[in-house]
Amino acid sequence: MAAYLGDTDSEDELPPGWEERVNDDGRVYYASHIQETTQWTHPNSGKRKVVPKSLPYGWTRKVDDDGVDLFYEESTGKETTTDPRLAFSREPKDSLYDFTQKFDASSTSLQILKGVDLTNKVAVITGCNTGIGFETARSLILHGCEVIFACRSKDSTTAAIERIAAEKPQAKCEYYELNLCSLNSVRNCANNIRMKYVAVDILILNAGIFAAPFELTEDNYEQTFQVNHLAQFYFTLLLKPLITARSSSRIIFLSSESHRFSFLKGQNISWDYLSPKTSKGFVPFMAYNDSKLCNVLCAYELNRRWSSYGATINSLHPGNMCSTDISRQWWFYRLLFFLLRPFTKSMQQASATTIWAATAEELEGVSGQYMNNCWLSQPSSKTNDVELTMKLWNISTDMIEKTMGKGITI
Repeated sequence: MAAYLGDTDSEDELPPGWEERVNDDGRVYYASHIQETTQWTHPNSGKRKVVPKSLPYGWTRKVDDDGVDLFYEESTGKETTTDPRLAFSREPKDSLYDFTQKFDASSTSLQILKGVDLTNKVAVITGCNTGIGFETARSLILHGCEVIFACRSKDSTTAAIERIAAEKPQAKCEYYELNLCSLNSVRNCANNIRMKYVAVDILILNAGIFAAPFELTEDNYEQTFQVNHLAQFYFTLLLKPLITARSSSRIIFLSSESHRFSFLKGQNISWDYLSPKTSKGFVPFMAYNDSKLCNVLCAYELNRRWSSYGATINSLHPGNMCSTDISRQWWFYRLLFFLLRPFTKSMQQASATTIWAATAEELEGVSGQYMNNCWLSQPSSKTNDVELTMKLWNISTDMIEKTMGKGITI
């Protein structure tokens, strides 16, 4: 028996004598050469369609001497009068969430970015010198985005940038030192970025540590809590002027499905619970779970506070036990991640949900969501706890102000 292939796109086929064209505002219209008429609806399906605002990456447009639009693909030298955006046409959205799932757990970042032009876009990514962050940065750069590598190690970041430059010599990327174990370093990094850039289109809070032993940072906070939540929360607040300079900027917090196993709640959240001063009773994996719930709660509250600026703020789960440096803290986790590597996502797949959240046209205006496998997902019910969210926000700002002084941009 033949496998069922689902619905075909035969209804999108045009009758003889019809041509598909694009209006200046991105709406698709249909011209009949036989009847010498035009219409907005498809002659077979009766549907309306629109195309992306910009040409696919690597395509340029020019007008010949007769006033005819010509489209040129730089990589192949191909020249055509057919607008290449028609390959990515879709039905217009009737509402904010009127879109269907196009990608899933097996999708890769470069599949999601097919046809997407990120020229003149600026992205800031924390911890992107290795693993999922590196593949995220690489994918964005390959499609014309300028990426700021906010990382701790200069040597490994320089090596990462060189790898990308070897693949794409005209790549735009720059290293800014960011040590998340130091709130002073966070402030210095943000200030250095603000001195050079006037706006940021995409902020991806990718950095994180997993199953790290108990240790206090130079700011006297437990390191998992500070690295995974507090420092990146502070970094986001400091970059607010650049983020809100764009009317459609996007902020993405990399959380984890582990947030569902956090014991954090409105009744027990406190300064000492989030950042204990001794190792007594400290469980590294539970500290990680708590920090990942903090990521989701932080994204929700930032969405509530910053939505009026046009910024969209979402959180997501990249994938389970992907083979990255995050398992470096203990030999057991290194071995476990190695053994599971054939059954987990590749780096291209693990970075796909981040890329979808950061670039997908259908997600314009979609904010305050949790995502998994390139789609919207329902997070833990704790994310509906307003008391917990507000207590986390207040404790976090109090911690930062105690160390760095008053005047946090909120």
